[in-house]
Amino acid sequence: MAQPEKIVVENFVQEIVSRVSDMHSRNTANLRSLRREFSKRLIKAEPRLIITLALKLLEERAMEYRFIAYELICSHRPALQSLRANDLKRLGRGIDNWGAVDSFACYLAGPAWREKQIPDSLIHGWARSKDRWWRRAGLVSTVPLNNKARGGRGDAARTLRVCRMVIKDRDDMVVKALSWALRELAKRDAKPVQEFLEKYESRLASRVVREVRNKLKAGLKNPRRK
Repeated sequence: MAQPEKIVVENFVQEIVSRVSDMHSRNTANLRSLRREFSKRLIKAEPRLIITLALKLLEERAMEYRFIAYELICSHRPALQSLRANDLKRLGRGIDNWGAVDSFACYLAGPAWREKQIPDSLIHGWARSKDRWWRRAGLVSTVPLNNKARGGRGDAARTLRVCRMVIKDRDDMVVKALSWALRELAKRDAKPVQEFLEKYESRLASRVVREVRNKLKAGLKNPRRK
């Protein structure tokens, strides 16, 4: 990066860190309000500057800065559209809790995959990872394929291919993500989810079977008992 751009990035990072440090409450609403302010200021910035800024924020390590970093990219269309596999590998370093994983997959990896900016093989590699958090990331990346609010148009083939890779997985974080992935697809296309459930029911975790079946029948993963 050219020296002037490096200085710009460092100045933005210092300001964001200072503003976050001064917050009375670092809740989602306050963090998002701050991010929106910076998104407006950076609306004409080059995609590489946004991504570099996000990577520098990740060096602060705290979840607040990861949240802002991911939202800055997600809210800057040219930056989001520029993401490639190497960018995601760098941006995903250090994901070690469900909040970090789900933000990464829903804001960055899933949309990039949906628009075919990255190959299926990258997501499949995550789903086969020895790291529980990357396996969850692979599954949660299917959510933007199907969630209308996130721009999803529905993609049963790509979703179910990832789901099949973790059928035997019993890690709680992965099981919950598998249920989420299937339920999200069911909103757009219930038939392939029903067929998937019927075919693999005996091999799926009971939680997945219960929640997905409830979603198909009642529209809720845990409907209230009468």
